[in-house]
Amino acid sequence: QAQLVESGGGLVQPGGSLTLSCTYPERTLNTDAMAWFRQAPGNEPAFVGGMLWTGYKTYTDSVKGRFTISRDNAKSTVYLQMNSLKSDDSGVYHCAAGGRLEFNLNQYDHWGQGTQVTVSS
Repeated sequence: QAQLVESGGGLVQPGGSLTLSCTYPERTLNTDAMAWFRQAPGNEPAFVGGMLWTGYKTYTDSVKGRFTISRDNAKSTVYLQMNSLKSDDSGVYHCAAGGRLEFNLNQYDHWGQGTQVTVSS
């Protein structure tokens, strides 16, 4: 499942910002739907947000107004801009690709190893 590669994680103070990137190989994956999941220690991955090739986007309630998903097809990259970060946003962030938006990571065709985000003072 390591055909997607996430980057951009790190340690940030509460209220700070980070931008995560997810690169995917061109023409080898179905990327009609791209999504981000967050996995906190001991928990299952939780849906953060996702977008369709049509431009449609959806987010979980806890990140609405703070997180933004975007996509650059020329760079084969999906981004997750995270603002006003809170400690609850900490976790390993995975991106996923598939034919349609799903709220369960296991229902995607491909996902990456993830990048760690820690929000702490």
